[in-house]
Amino acid sequence: MKKRFIPNLTRGGRIVRAVLATLLLIGALVAWGQLPWLAVVLALSSAFVFFEAARGWCAVRACGIKTKI
Repeated sequence: MKKRFIPNLTRGGRIVRAVLATLLLIGALVAWGQLPWLAVVLALSSAFVFFEAARGWCAVRACGIKTKI
């Protein structure tokens, strides 16, 4: 059976995703008072990007698309 979530990111890519996830989470906190639906979308996106950073795995790369980092 093939392993899932095989790491495909460099250290730089993981750092970029961690920063992006933090920014998405901050955006969710800012949006919570005015647009709760947007805050939920941003928070869920942040959770997924944190998962990518923690695993060292990129969904886009797993689909076969080349990225710079």
